[in-house]
Amino acid sequence: MAIRRITVADIVFGQPLAWDVFSSPTAVRPLLHKGNLVTPGQLDGMFDAGLYAEAGAPASILQSLNLINRRLERTLMELRDESSADNTLRSLAGELIATVDRDQDIVLAAIFLNQIAGAYAVRHCTEAAIVVCLIARAMGKTDAEVLVVTAAALTMNVGMVRQAELFQGKEGALSSEERALVRRHPSDSVNMLRWAGITDDEWLDLVMLHHENDDGTGYPEGRLGNEISQNAKLIGLADRYCAFVSARNYRRSLLPPDALVKLATEHAMPVDPAVIAHFTEQIGAFPPGTLVRLENGELGVVSSRKDAAGLLRVHVLRATDGSPFPLAELRSTGERECAISEALHEDQARLRFTMKHIWGELAGL
Repeated sequence: MAIRRITVADIVFGQPLAWDVFSSPTAVRPLLHKGNLVTPGQLDGMFDAGLYAEAGAPASILQSLNLINRRLERTLMELRDESSADNTLRSLAGELIATVDRDQDIVLAAIFLNQIAGAYAVRHCTEAAIVVCLIARAMGKTDAEVLVVTAAALTMNVGMVRQAELFQGKEGALSSEERALVRRHPSDSVNMLRWAGITDDEWLDLVMLHHENDDGTGYPEGRLGNEISQNAKLIGLADRYCAFVSARNYRRSLLPPDALVKLATEHAMPVDPAVIAHFTEQIGAFPPGTLVRLENGELGVVSSRKDAAGLLRVHVLRATDGSPFPLAELRSTGERECAISEALHEDQARLRFTMKHIWGELAGL
């Protein structure tokens, strides 16, 4: 049996252990048994001495995304007390890139099906970083550049991560003090990252510039178009797009086709034609995870992006007569075979399924 050392990031408190846990690589009797529930504080001090578990199969993509998001949340919340967070944040960015590379359809579907758990403020950064990574890869950026732009997206809002949850649940308009906090959060984020040991100027510049607009109406510095790098514009577009497709207490999420149109047509936004073209190509109007009605009346979920023939694959879940249709898959385009009629909100589609049902073990929890 292959054994690996585990860390606190491998443990999901309140959920059954996925493996036996041992006090040393050669221990015969487990310290904790598979299926046991572990509570915060129960393992205090034990990780320093060493805890070990069976290596087992790699985590699914959905498990990996949730683990990365939990570790990111813990890191960002504790960043004020850090002085050497560079390696931790780069490691998280690298793990996210590797997860995106494993299956881009599943990571996109996790965004549109709201399958990344955690506080909105941190989850939003993870989702935006997924989009940034995917687009940066498609644009042919170097591995080093992809790592930096992904790390910047993960950390772009650290300056207001604690307050953002209050904003998310607030009724009514923000106060003048809250608006001021929002407008200065890029510079606050840069200051916190510097304090935590981040010295990469490119990383810090991307965080500082991700809310600047081509016409100078952005913040915090009012930069003009040619003063905003393409990578900063990429992060800004991913930030906006993921905000569009996320629900707020005061509005529904935008459906993916509407979000893509708004992204490309909003005035004052730093719209780089090359970046927008890649959003259209790599994400599209009906990305994986979009609930749809076909022209023949069937309901389903988009399960992959366009293939070489320009076709999407839709997993049909409800037939035209309303009966469940759980096994069929139908190739569909906006032109022929059976075209998509419209995207649907969850309450309109009323479909019940798991990601594992559609994408298999890689999307299992």
